[in-house]
Amino acid sequence: MTTVSVLIVDDQILLRQGLRKLLEIEEGITVVGDAANGVEALEFLSSASPLPDVALVDARMPLMDGITLIGRMREEYPGVPAVVLTTFDDDELIFGGLRAGARGYLLKDVPPEELVSALRRASRGETVLGGPAAQRLVAALDPVPDPGPVPVAASPLSEREEEVARLVGTGATNREVARTLFIAEGTAKNHVTSILRKLGLRDRTRLALWVRERGGA
Repeated sequence: MTTVSVLIVDDQILLRQGLRKLLEIEEGITVVGDAANGVEALEFLSSASPLPDVALVDARMPLMDGITLIGRMREEYPGVPAVVLTTFDDDELIFGGLRAGARGYLLKDVPPEELVSALRRASRGETVLGGPAAQRLVAALDPVPDPGPVPVAASPLSEREEEVARLVGTGATNREVARTLFIAEGTAKNHVTSILRKLGLRDRTRLALWVRERGGA
């Protein structure tokens, strides 16, 4: 397993320390540094060799907030993807972070295993969105309904995969899918992987948009 190096950026020292301890016990994850704000983060990056694989960034911080930092990173360190980790799920932060160049947006109540998975996926260039952020994005991209009927191409998915896809389209996590359909979380994950493969999609965000386009969410 390839080791993913992480920079933690958060103004709360207890949270930084807690995240460091949480991530350091995970196989394949190493924390290479932490910073209390965007200014400190840029100072760290300016001397880091090699650069971290991904930065975990709080949205609201003094001196330089996370959105500003991510914009600077996109210009100066485009090889370091950023994932926003915050307690706020308002539209301004979600869309501001994504417009700035964030590869993901998660809330701080995300389960540890989902956080670790998100960091690994972001380091591979995938987009990772927690449930609330995915719902906001899908809603914002909801196309204007066409007054006439639009033929929908036959789906290559099984009936169960259709159910899983519709739930992903609402922003549900694997755990939420499993609970809704009364299946194991691992089974839900396998269904999502199969769906992405069949549809030729890269990640859950694109699957959610595919579902929305078909009128399934």
